[in-house]
Amino acid sequence: MRAKNSLFAAAAAALLTILPACGPGTKGEKGNRISTGDEMKIIFLHHSTGRAVWDGGVKQWFRDYNKAEGKKHEITEMEFPREKPYGWNNYPYDYWNIWVRNAGSGKYMGEPTLEILTKKYDMIVFKHCFPVSEILPDTGDPDVASSGKKLENYKLQYAALKEKMRSFPGTKFLVWTGAALVRQRTSPEQGEAAREFARWVVEEWDEPGDNIFVWDFFGLETEGGTFLQDRYAKSETNSHPNESFARDAARLFGRRIVDIIEGRGDQAP
Repeated sequence: MRAKNSLFAAAAAALLTILPACGPGTKGEKGNRISTGDEMKIIFLHHSTGRAVWDGGVKQWFRDYNKAEGKKHEITEMEFPREKPYGWNNYPYDYWNIWVRNAGSGKYMGEPTLEILTKKYDMIVFKHCFPVSEILPDTGDPDVASSGKKLENYKLQYAALKEKMRSFPGTKFLVWTGAALVRQRTSPEQGEAAREFARWVVEEWDEPGDNIFVWDFFGLETEGGTFLQDRYAKSETNSHPNESFARDAARLFGRRIVDIIEGRGDQAP
């Protein structure tokens, strides 16, 4: 494998000494789980790009970490939303549609709402697959209820999602920045828009001191550029990450989760 890129090296060099945690989880007043650190239940919601990283060794990373540190964290994964009956779409509109517009104690088109998920899990991780980066030009007429892939719509949907997630203060949320496209499958304009969306999520939408955290997956895939680096892709025309990149990303993903659990989520890179 080629030498690790500067972002991976910087992330690895910044890994901090593990701090002590507290006791097992309990349930809050609204029934949502509230964990204090040693036995976190984590759910990872994803599609195919997330599957590649998961298969890169996320489950094993936590087994090894738990054994070494005496923890009992439990991480599981789920395709969200599923192809049937909802449809294979996991973009800002879809999370807003399921979790905000159709919030409640019952499932929406077979998919669990946050009212359901927060009763079962201490941390909820979610992401978008790479078509999220197929961004069209803004029109100047944003609509939170539009499935159009435009920055103006994404920002409204993310604002609503942030308000919703903050209504579950006992649950931690980790959001991946959008997965990138390879150069052959996009345009310079869409690449720039995708980078702007990731930058906005990291630098403006994410705020310190709350229960929401970000992992800059787009930055890892692009090394700060606008396209998924060819050496990290399945092929020059396939925007899924290859196995080598997925293994590296799986380790950094596990560390990011642990940093959040142990109170370093707003400080650690």
